[in-house]
Parts: sequence; structure tokens; C-alpha cells
Amino acid sequence: METIGVGLIGSGFMGKAHALAWNSVGPVFGDVPRIGLAHLGDASDELARRKADEFGFDRASGDWRRVIEDPNVDVVSITTPNKFHLEMAQAALAAGKHVWCEKPMAPNLADAEMMLAAARASGKVAVLGYNYIQNPLIRHIRRLLDEGVIGEVNHVRIEMDEDFMADPEAPFQQRHEAANGWGALDDFGVHPLSFIVTLFGEVSKVMCDMAKPYPTRRTPEGDRDVEVHDLVTILLRLNNGASGFIACSRTAWGRKGRIALQIFGAKGSITYDQERMNEFQLYVTSDRETEQGFRTILSAPQHAPYDRFIPAPGHGLGFNDLKTIECRQLIGRILGQDSVGITFEQGILIERTVAAAGASFLEGRWVDIA
Repeated sequence: METIGVGLIGSGFMGKAHALAWNSVGPVFGDVPRIGLAHLGDASDELARRKADEFGFDRASGDWRRVIEDPNVDVVSITTPNKFHLEMAQAALAAGKHVWCEKPMAPNLADAEMMLAAARASGKVAVLGYNYIQNPLIRHIRRLLDEGVIGEVNHVRIEMDEDFMADPEAPFQQRHEAANGWGALDDFGVHPLSFIVTLFGEVSKVMCDMAKPYPTRRTPEGDRDVEVHDLVTILLRLNNGASGFIACSRTAWGRKGRIALQIFGAKGSITYDQERMNEFQLYVTSDRETEQGFRTILSAPQHAPYDRFIPAPGHGLGFNDLKTIECRQLIGRILGQDSVGITFEQGILIERTVAAAGASFLEGRWVDIA
């Protein structure tokens, strides 16, 4: 392919992140076809035109269907609220376009299964937006696990916390609507599950609890019931027999972008925190007892593809850099290259785990992953 034509649906936070990635992937990696920013769609013609000018897209439409119909579009970035993912992904895949859809896959398992069926029927590349797993250090942690540096893993803990819903006086927003899913379980919980899928494989069973710290939120018309849960705790068992624990909160004052990963093995431990995403800690029992302790490893050019961004260690990558890496992996998959990422095939494992966790909460019991 000499050119990859890009369509973008949605121009909010994640839409901008996709646009930045499409604009930077060529200069950063230097080994991809020319990227043509063909068509941007949003809720109105005026908004779409303004954002198209800001992001560098040739055409703009207030109807997302025009983006998919554009013959110059080869791949569609879907960055809209979760409840629109099914219809948009189905339409794009049916039109012969590749799809890059933001997480979570869909608000419910039935929609996710239909998205997977559409991807299989189309034969096109369909991937989900899980950029945290693209961190070069997460790739390196996977290598350490594969090499047995900390021995057989027996326990994994992951906590994801932010405070953008911590204020009890904050107004009701669309994330509080049940139409978008369970709440913290599929808004946040899917990120720790993407780590699980990437580092360890599948989950075999779960036990879940959820809570609403603030059961109502204010609107101009008065208080409105919050329809989802902003706290979730999940006990899990991995297919390899290891135990696990995931805890997520959207109301944790002081936490801004925390995904705290702890991996415990027979010969050591690994810890990582997304708020300090350019370092991780390694403890190995093979060190002499007099020097045993956690060592901090900083991101460096030796942790590819960090070297594509910065030639010196310790300078650090950011959120949007991970999105650029994710974009390069998508392009590689389109070109038939080995790639890292969460495809619809892998994403359905996450969605089935979410559905099982939801069922566990409603039924108050352990639930096996089908």
C-alpha cells in the first residue's frame, strides 16, 4: 500500500489522541505507507469542519455514515461513546474498511459478539484501543515473565483509580447512564484485563462486587439516579491456576491515572504504576541476600520501540506516544506483519470476563468464563 486513507468518527479526547497518532506515526517510525487523513465525522457539520481543520483532515461530515462511504477511507477510527460502537463497526467492516475502535468493545456481550462476527465475515483488521499495553516496559515485563526471571507466577494484583468522579457535587454525565455499560467494570476494568490477556492469557472464573458511592447526581431538572457503579472489585482465577485481584475506582481522590500492577512469582516480583509509566520495579531472589531489594528500571532505547522516540534513557514517553505505537501496530497488522495489540478476537475474551463479572455481582457467586 502506498497510502492508507484514514476516517475518524468522533473528535473528543480519544478522537484527538487518534488524530495525533495518525499524524505522528510516519515521522516517528519512518517505515509505514503515507497516511492520508481523508474524512472526519462528528455530531454536526460545523463541529466536524472545525476539528477537521485542526487535525488536518481533508473532508468533514456531520453524519458518520459519510466517513464510511468515502472511497478514500481504508481504515476507520471509532472514538465515540460505547453505545455507538456496534452500529459503526458493523457498517465500517461491511463497507470493507479496517477498524480501530476504542475500548470497551461494546456496552454488553451480545453487541461485542456481533462486532466479532462482523470482523470475521469481513476479513478486515479490527482492533481495540488498549494503548497502555503498548508501553515498551509492559512488553519488557512480558519478556521477563516468558524467560522465567521471577519464576512461576502465583498471584497478580491490579488497581486502577482516578478521581474525575470523586466530587459528590459533580453533575450527572453520560458515563452514569446504563446504556454505556456497567460503569467502572467496563470503563476501567477492561484496562487491567487487557494487561491480564497480554501478560498471562485467559481468566477461568471470577467473583465480583460493585458499589455506588454517590447513588444520585444533580441535573438542571433535579437529582437523577446514577445507573451504574463507580467502584468494582474482582477476584479472579487465571487459566494457569494463579489467583488474581482487580480493584477499580472512578471516585478515588488524588489518583489521576493509576494502574498499579503487582506480579508475584516463585523467584521474585514485578511492580509497575501507570502514573510513573517510564519505570518499573524488579525483585529477584537470585541476588545476594545482602543486596536483595527492588531495583528501579527506567525506560531506555533498549526497550523497543522507545528508541524510535528518544535516543537516551530516562527521558520518558507519554500517553499519546503509546497511542502512536498502537497505531504502528495496527498498520503492521494491515500489512500482514506480526503485531502487538488487542484484536476483536482477543477483545471478546475481555468482554466475556466483564459479562461473567456482572453476572457474579448480580448472583453473588463465582462464575466460570464461558
